[in-house]
Amino acid sequence: MSAAHTASPERLAAATAATARQKEWFAQMRAEVAAGAPLALVNADAPQEILRAMGIPYVVNQWWASVVAAKRLGPASLNTIAGLGYPDDSYQYDAIGLGSMNLPAEQAPWGGLPRPDFVIAESSGDATRKVFDLWAQHPETEFFAFERSSATTAPDNWWDLVPHRWDQAYAADRLDLMTDENWQLVEFLTERTGRTFDLDRLAAVMDLVNEQAEWNRRTRDLIASSRPTPVSVNDSIPAVMIPQWHRGSEWARDAARALYEEVEQAVHARRAVCPDERVRLMWIGRGLWFDLGLYQRFQEKYGAVFVWSMYLAIAADGYPRYGDDPMRTLAARFVGFTDQLYTPPWSSQWYVKEALAHGVDAVVHLVADDVPGGTFTTAALKQAGIPVLEINASNADSRGDTATVVENAIGGFLERRVLG
Repeated sequence: MSAAHTASPERLAAATAATARQKEWFAQMRAEVAAGAPLALVNADAPQEILRAMGIPYVVNQWWASVVAAKRLGPASLNTIAGLGYPDDSYQYDAIGLGSMNLPAEQAPWGGLPRPDFVIAESSGDATRKVFDLWAQHPETEFFAFERSSATTAPDNWWDLVPHRWDQAYAADRLDLMTDENWQLVEFLTERTGRTFDLDRLAAVMDLVNEQAEWNRRTRDLIASSRPTPVSVNDSIPAVMIPQWHRGSEWARDAARALYEEVEQAVHARRAVCPDERVRLMWIGRGLWFDLGLYQRFQEKYGAVFVWSMYLAIAADGYPRYGDDPMRTLAARFVGFTDQLYTPPWSSQWYVKEALAHGVDAVVHLVADDVPGGTFTTAALKQAGIPVLEINASNADSRGDTATVVENAIGGFLERRVLG
């Protein structure tokens, strides 16, 4: 094996900076909450931009679950859920944050999550709703629930349509419902915090989010066209997603631009994650937080590189929205969020588009129990002539031998169906 093959490029500065910034922010947030500031826990499919515009600190539930899982505290958090008499093997990504509230302070990541005053989520399923109802059983926490509406039509190539012509992609009654609920959330928060909402401030937040999304789109497209791949998904995930949870801030916009500029420099310098790249892989599903090193362990043996994850791709295609009415435009950002990732043919068309654009040779598809439409995604990719390995597992539950099973499955898949 060549020396070049075993070379490991340094981490992206953008990834290191984002992680450092997040730790600094989390400590600051804990201090603000200790001093009396309100705190919201928000699901990824709820409009955080309203909280940003009102200056209310918030933590994204999925981000916190990823931190807990990466610290190998997912099992302890899920054991808490089981101890309360609830299933610990269903909707684990939603439930880990709730279970983590019982972790000892000296064990909890970064000092632990303060008790939120509000939890905000879309009612995307019976189990998700029940998880957030449990949060609200605590006397200090209230739950604001968004309804989950369903698409009755599916436009082709939605990613080209939704930035400017989103009213052609989403039914008017869906937009009406979520716009009304956005205003209800403003009223809910205003009554409980005394903080004011300014529509012009929301418009400024939306402008910053669009700028951030456009930088992410440039980065995604640059990586897609680069051979060999210049950055690892281990770096691109934190470099993209930490700023995503700070959407609407100048820091997040600037971080997205810095990531693009660093990737552009890497391409010009012919930097390669794996100089002897032989196989380009696509990872569909949430990040395997308790074993992020998995993505790099196939490079030396097989020359196989994961060049794609949904995090940069959805940041590029899923978030830009332009319009004159900030609140309705915000509704357009979130009303179809689940459709884009999980509802065929919205989702299946998009994954095929991304696979072809990135020139992947094969796909590893991690299917969790709460992810709908996985079968249709796999079928669409196979129809496009792309081999797919489907793995049914939780991305956040490290109990048992999940990591070994996943790694062995990918190795066997590469040997039998890709390289063979």
